Amino acid sequence: MTHPSPTRRTLPATAALGAVVTLTLTSCGSPDADGGLRFAWWGSTERNQLTQEALEVFESETGISVSGESSDTAGHFDRLATAVAGGDAPDVFTLGGAYPGEYADRGALLDLETVSETLDMSTLDDGALENGQIDGTQYALSTGSNALAVLVNPTIFEDAGVELPDPQTWTWDDFQEISAEIAENTDVYGADGFDHDTVEVFARQHGEVLYTDDGQVGVSAEALEDMFTRMQQMVDDGAAPPASVITEQEGAAPEETLLATGQVAMTIDWSNFLSTFSQSVGEDLELWPLPGESSTPGVWQQSSQFYAIAADTPDPDAAAQLVDFLVNSEQAVEILGLERGVPDSPAMRETLEGSLDENQQAEVDYVEEVAERDPAPRWIGPAGSTAIEDITPRVIDQLLHHGASPEDAAEQWLTEARAAVGE
Repeated sequence: MTHPSPTRRTLPATAALGAVVTLTLTSCGSPDADGGLRFAWWGSTERNQLTQEALEVFESETGISVSGESSDTAGHFDRLATAVAGGDAPDVFTLGGAYPGEYADRGALLDLETVSETLDMSTLDDGALENGQIDGTQYALSTGSNALAVLVNPTIFEDAGVELPDPQTWTWDDFQEISAEIAENTDVYGADGFDHDTVEVFARQHGEVLYTDDGQVGVSAEALEDMFTRMQQMVDDGAAPPASVITEQEGAAPEETLLATGQVAMTIDWSNFLSTFSQSVGEDLELWPLPGESSTPGVWQQSSQFYAIAADTPDPDAAAQLVDFLVNSEQAVEILGLERGVPDSPAMRETLEGSLDENQQAEVDYVEEVAERDPAPRWIGPAGSTAIEDITPRVIDQLLHHGASPEDAAEQWLTEARAAVGE
């Protein structure tokens, strides 16, 4: 099953907003004219309501007026690109995926170290901070994190008569064997979820990186072949869905996925979907580490989104106050909860204790576990890397639909990925 990146999957799953909604939180004149701020983000109706509530608290505490500009995902990035090109960028805005790298290359983002006396970044996990660094410079700050995991339906294991493994020590061989056994004993698939994000997992578990610190592709053909070989074997064995079903599932809404509809026992996906999938299935699912993590950690703390400050904002200190409030204020975190990911500050995660349901707490506990590991460094993809996310499903299609070998698939992936980043 191929899903978009966490940045896209953690975007609103509810109806898109279509037109831009401007939330003016003050009766004063234009934000720039009266010394206020413009803050732009994408999101669902719920996100907009919670963000507006938090901004009203910020305004009452600081006296700084904020004009909020919210739109759907496509609308946000279209408007942002136009605004940046025209020299009219919002003071603070949200980014996702490799966009911090692309906007930093344009000189559009403020170096956050220049406002570090106002914006306290020492409170955040190191892994989350690294997500917002380009060439060692902190251009963006994580709004909150998720992490890749295996989401498991234990009832299907029971129906299949398959013993639950030790998720702290299991391997990819275990994953394949268990998936095949479940598929053989039931009328559902054992597992799915290999996609672009698992390319990075396999790279890191092989002691490599998806991208090097100088913006090159860092994954080897051997790591790619390992993933493609396992994927092909699982499909051929019936342990994973056939190619036609994988294609049908591309871009599926969370509630329409195989796990949510009870057609698969395990899926590799992002931790923040535990609650959504559990609600769809009608019972509590479990959140496990990926196979192979006990040998060499491959999973990382993935920022759901980023806060960034425009390089040409007329008031960088006020903009930094707003970002600091959003990530370090107990009031803001209590209002926003897990809406933009699990807070990256241990203190803020503690603030939420007692206010979350069982699934939400499991998500927080899992991200906390990932944050406490000592994984290899990770860098934001260079300019052009956003195209690489589209390369993986094309290569998987060649592998499963058109008979490409794992070796050929690995070579195709590397050739296209290197071209995308200008190697």
